[in-house]
Amino acid sequence: MERRELIKNIALMVGGTISLPTLLAMKLHESGVYNTLDFMLSASQRKLVAEVAEIIIPKTDTPGAIDAGVPAFIEMMLKDCYTTPEHQSFIEGLDALSKSDFLNKNMADKIAIISAIEQENKTLMKAYNVQQTKMGDNEDKELMAAQKKGLPFWRLMKELTLLGYFTSKVGVNASFDFVLVPGRFELTKLKPGQKIFAY
Repeated sequence: MERRELIKNIALMVGGTISLPTLLAMKLHESGVYNTLDFMLSASQRKLVAEVAEIIIPKTDTPGAIDAGVPAFIEMMLKDCYTTPEHQSFIEGLDALSKSDFLNKNMADKIAIISAIEQENKTLMKAYNVQQTKMGDNEDKELMAAQKKGLPFWRLMKELTLLGYFTSKVGVNASFDFVLVPGRFELTKLKPGQKIFAY
C-alpha cells in the first residue's frame, strides 16, 4: 500500500479529516525540509506522551503504540515539522496532564481524564477553526498573529499517534494482511477480527 493511500485511511479513522498543520507537517517531512526550531521534550514529558499514546492504541493481542515507536515519532514530527504555536499548545497540554498527576492515577482515572480532554477538544477545535478563517484589516492581522494558538493538544496527540502507528512497520503488520497477488477485484466481507487487505 502506498503512503498516500495509507494516509487517506488514517484520515477516515480520525473522523474524516487530518488537520491542515498535520498535512503541512507530512508534506515537509516527505520533502526533507525540516524546522530549525529548538524543541525537545523532557524525560517526564516523554513518559506522559508514551502513556497517552498507549491509552489511544493499547497493547492487546497486537502491538501497542509504544511497541510501534510512536512516542519517538511524535517528538520527531513536532520538532522537525511543526511550528511554535503547535509546540506551545502541545506543551500546555502535557503541563495540564502533569498537574493532574496523570502518571500516578489508576487506569480508570486516566481514561476519565482523557475523556474530559476529548470533550474539551471539541470546543477548542471550534475556536481554532474560527481563528483560521477570521479576516480583518492590518491591525486585526497583527493582533491575531500575536494571539495565534496552535492546533489543540488532544488533536495533535491523537493525529500523531494514529499517523505514527499506521505508518510504522509494526502497525501496518498488525493491522493489514499483505496480499502479493490479490486476484480479481471484488467486494469482500471481512470476518470478525480479520485484518484489512493491503496490496
